[in-house]
Amino acid sequence: MNTARWIGTALLTTLLAACGKPDTPPAAAVPVLVVHPGGGDVAATAYPGEVRAREEAALSFRVGGNLLRRHVDAGQRVKKGQLLAELDVADYALQARAAQAQYAAAEADLVRARDDQKRYAALAAQQLVSRSALDAQNAALKAAQGQADAARSNLDVARNQAGYAQLRAPADGVIASRQAEAGQVVAAGQPVYTLAADGAREVAIALPESGIRDFAVGQAVEVELWNQPGRRWPGTIREIAPAADAQARTYATRVSLAAEALDAVELGQSARVFAAHAEGGALSVPLAAVQPGKSQRQAGVWVVDPAKGAVHLREVALGAYGADSVPVLSGLKAGDWVVAAGGHLLREGQPVTAVDRQNRPVLTPATSTTDKE
Repeated sequence: MNTARWIGTALLTTLLAACGKPDTPPAAAVPVLVVHPGGGDVAATAYPGEVRAREEAALSFRVGGNLLRRHVDAGQRVKKGQLLAELDVADYALQARAAQAQYAAAEADLVRARDDQKRYAALAAQQLVSRSALDAQNAALKAAQGQADAARSNLDVARNQAGYAQLRAPADGVIASRQAEAGQVVAAGQPVYTLAADGAREVAIALPESGIRDFAVGQAVEVELWNQPGRRWPGTIREIAPAADAQARTYATRVSLAAEALDAVELGQSARVFAAHAEGGALSVPLAAVQPGKSQRQAGVWVVDPAKGAVHLREVALGAYGADSVPVLSGLKAGDWVVAAGGHLLREGQPVTAVDRQNRPVLTPATSTTDKE
């Protein structure tokens, strides 16, 4: 009896001592670097480019010869039909004279053949010459007519060639460049000037082969001029080359500028085109933010709960990985705070203090709570 009473007293003392132990101190909130989704180099990448005219023409003579004189230089504005350059027309003038003489001789033969045919037709009607003789005169008349027509055409060509020795502007615009000097012998079709026609302006860029499928014609982009940093103009991808450059392995692309940007740009200006991938402008997160999800085939990111100041692992669907970031196709919102680094050290529900890259708190520090049993 005394033994049982002693055991009971000992148990009661032990229980009272256990209840009197102090509570386990709560876990301290650890600082974590957080960012909002979006803004990565996958969602918007800058591509260097140059402002160009939508319509650019390489102007050349249709005939070859010695460039006698040029009347405009690079940078000058020209009007449609304005004389730009001239070739030495001495040889073409001689060819035109020779063609004129050949035409005159052919016309004389035609007149003689026509008169002979009329005489033979009259004699044949009187049965003074044979039918075969008349047929020969008819054939001679047709041959003379053909010779006259050919000589007339040769004369027209010779005259046209003399006219082709003058190079005129096909449209209003600006001479973007000059490729020939006076005194130089140029061939037919050899560029002498490059004309940038008035009207629409574009930015020529080169898209990398590795990401060409992420862009499409009609996709909206933004254009920033190097001399106006921070100000962006709306644009649209108008054209993507169907084949890559054999050496650079890039695709030549033209970006059309909005009408309101035409007065702000000049030909040849350097610009940057900010283009979002064709994945619909998906949000993106840094590569270091991606963690294994709850399932083996699913990725996840740590998201801070602003109300509780704790992190929770959220599964997300990712796109193609970029150099520094990856697009998030689903599972995140633009306003979420995502842990950008150190996620492998966190656990579900752990209290944290969210800070930015300047180590400034972005949320109210987590309030320590004690779990109650």
